[in-house]
Amino acid sequence: MGYLAFLFPGQASQYVGMGKDLYDHSPLARKLFDMADQEMGTGLSQLCFGGPEEALRQTAITQPAVFVHSVAALLLLRERGLRPDYVAGHSLGEYSALVAAEALDFESGLRLVKRRGDLMQEAGDRQPGAMAAIMGLDDDTVVDLCARCSGTVVAANFNAPGQLVISGEVPAVEEVSAAAGEAGAKKVVPLPVS
Repeated sequence: MGYLAFLFPGQASQYVGMGKDLYDHSPLARKLFDMADQEMGTGLSQLCFGGPEEALRQTAITQPAVFVHSVAALLLLRERGLRPDYVAGHSLGEYSALVAAEALDFESGLRLVKRRGDLMQEAGDRQPGAMAAIMGLDDDTVVDLCARCSGTVVAANFNAPGQLVISGEVPAVEEVSAAAGEAGAKKVVPLPVS
């Protein structure tokens, strides 16, 4: 017997156009995006559907956008009779997973995610930073590259063996990204975060 798991993404999975197809074809998705527009007071749906990308990249917008999109997809899957045996989320995705597990309702989740995004945006504005995913190096090598860096940077998310995310001051993340490439990383991807 197989099991079904729903895994929800975190920040940096956003893209201009996200949710538009769901909004256009599902009254349920439209209702969620409209509720989010009211709660946010920012025209969140229009930023999701049409950008600009720079605005959608702002943490205070990104986090509610990804949350609403994830929950809309979840509810459409439920409408089709799909219910997961397990749920999990990466960082911000934990809130979507809580909604999927029915431990949190959409409205409460949206308010929490909005507050989380606002606070993280404020922190990022006070101390700008960057993130990058590094693939193809073992964790210890990346941790060592961070330790040898002249600035402040750390291994922040250990996503999978050979794939982790670094976070820190912009020049430090750039320095470690370059060093990772020289050390043989298969790929280094700057993440679209504010």
